[in-house]
Amino acid sequence: MIKTLHKSYYLFLLLAFAVAGVFVFVLNSQASLKKGALFDPQNLEVVALGKSIYNETCASCHGVNLEGQPNWKRPNSQGMLPAPPHDNTGHTWHHTDELLFGITKYGLAEFSGLKNHKTGMPIYKDILSDAEIIAVLSYIKSTWPTDIILRHDEMNAINADTQ
Repeated sequence: MIKTLHKSYYLFLLLAFAVAGVFVFVLNSQASLKKGALFDPQNLEVVALGKSIYNETCASCHGVNLEGQPNWKRPNSQGMLPAPPHDNTGHTWHHTDELLFGITKYGLAEFSGLKNHKTGMPIYKDILSDAEIIAVLSYIKSTWPTDIILRHDEMNAINADTQ
C-alpha cells in the first residue's frame, strides 16, 4: 500500500512538473512581446521576413538603410513630405506600435481622420497582411539602438495603460 502511494505521489509530481514545464514554455514564447506591443523585434524569423518585405516594398522610398529621403521634414514641389527615415534619426520611434501599424495599413489620412492630406505613402491594407505589416515594423524596430527600443517599449506600455 505504501509503495503504491509513493508511486502515485511520484507520478503526480512528474505530471505536475510536466504541466509546469508546458506552462513556462508557453509564457516564454509570449515573453518577447512587451506590454502594449504589436511588434516583435527579438523574433529572428519575423525580423527576417520583415526585412525581405521592407526591401521589396519600402526601401525604394525609405532607403535600403532606413535613411529616408533628403529634406524629409519639408514639403516637396507637390506639397507632400518626402519619405522619412525609419532609423533612429527619424521620428518613427516616437509613435506607438498601434499608431505605426494603423498608419501603414490605412494611411495617415484615413487612420487619423485628416482631410485633404497629400502623401506618397501607399495604403497597405489590400497589399500586405497584418502579419506582414507587423513583420516589417518589427524589422525596423530591430535596427534601433537599445536605449531607443526601451523608450519605445515604455511608450507602448503607457499607451496600453491609458486605454
